[in-house]
Amino acid sequence: MRIATWNVNSITARLPRLLAWLESSGTDVLCLQEAKIAEGQFPFGRLRELGYEAAVHATGRWNGVAVLSRVGLEDVVKGLPGDPGYDGVTEPRAVAATCGPVRVWSVYVPNGREVGHPHYAYKLEWFEALRAAVSGDARGTRPFAVLGDYNVAPTDDDVFDPAAFEGSTHVTPAERAALASLRETGLDDVVPRPLKYDRPFTYWDYRQLCFPKNRGMRIDLVYGNRPFAQAVKDAYVDREERKGKGASDHAPVVVDLDV
Repeated sequence: MRIATWNVNSITARLPRLLAWLESSGTDVLCLQEAKIAEGQFPFGRLRELGYEAAVHATGRWNGVAVLSRVGLEDVVKGLPGDPGYDGVTEPRAVAATCGPVRVWSVYVPNGREVGHPHYAYKLEWFEALRAAVSGDARGTRPFAVLGDYNVAPTDDDVFDPAAFEGSTHVTPAERAALASLRETGLDDVVPRPLKYDRPFTYWDYRQLCFPKNRGMRIDLVYGNRPFAQAVKDAYVDREERKGKGASDHAPVVVDLDV
């Protein structure tokens, strides 16, 4: 079984690439983030033509998550219980579904903007809500994973230059502690292998030639419980999909399971 996660940075802008990738990659379940589309405008029909059902939690221009599956789609949950919301609005940042033998959450963690900004506090509160939401499945016997754009690099090795991020979000002790707390529910970091260079970065800014210079970050993560992690046969970053015209600034992370 092949499972992947991908921040597409607008499904409308990326739809031709998404459909082509689904056809060529052999992916059974894809967790999408940053769909940037209203649920009523989601391309359900185009995906059904390829054999995929979709569970979507999206409201419009910003955010939006989905789970695409060609192996079944059941027990869908949209949003986190206890989601703190931001500025009075509960944002579409999480959706869960059972796809064949595996249960997954697709998550798009808040960016945080700047240390000390209200959005940074919201990010940490959101992590607490996520931890509470997944703790039961994390301890369960069914393969389970939380996949998505976490907007946190777990270690200094997960950024191209720690000094370049000093004082910025994505690398602060509080954010990394939130990741550690999430793992303590019973989840392991399924670290993918890079297809090029020595570190499996998943995101490269569009600016300053970051991609060709490999000035990247590993912020798209797969956190799986023990039954999930023990079933992993391979995991890699599909860096090729970050290349070329019209690419997202994130690459898919692909995990092959023996389930």
